[in-house]
Amino acid sequence: MSEISFDDFLKVDIRVGKVVRAEPYPEARKPAIKMWIDFGDEIGERRTSAQITAHYDPATLVGKQVMAVVNFPPRQIGKFMSEVLVLGLPDDKGEILLIGPDGEVPTGGRMH
Repeated sequence: MSEISFDDFLKVDIRVGKVVRAEPYPEARKPAIKMWIDFGDEIGERRTSAQITAHYDPATLVGKQVMAVVNFPPRQIGKFMSEVLVLGLPDDKGEILLIGPDGEVPTGGRMH
């Protein structure tokens, strides 16, 4: 494991957003879901795709608060442009569970 400085950590902008739209992404190489996430007035709505179909379907994601890195450059994922990186952890089978707050928090809040 390589060490980073606290200043390096502060460069990563991790915010909470609310999923406002989600749909299957069957064109992806691995099963995925496309999401549109609202990060509040400062950042606005951004989109992403994630390989999270083992634990989520699009209907259950709408309204969910998730954590995401919002200051990476956009990345082309197939025919879809991903603008943020949602954060998650693998379960015992390697399937991703999204990270989010335990309770409702203001949209767009930055992780400390």
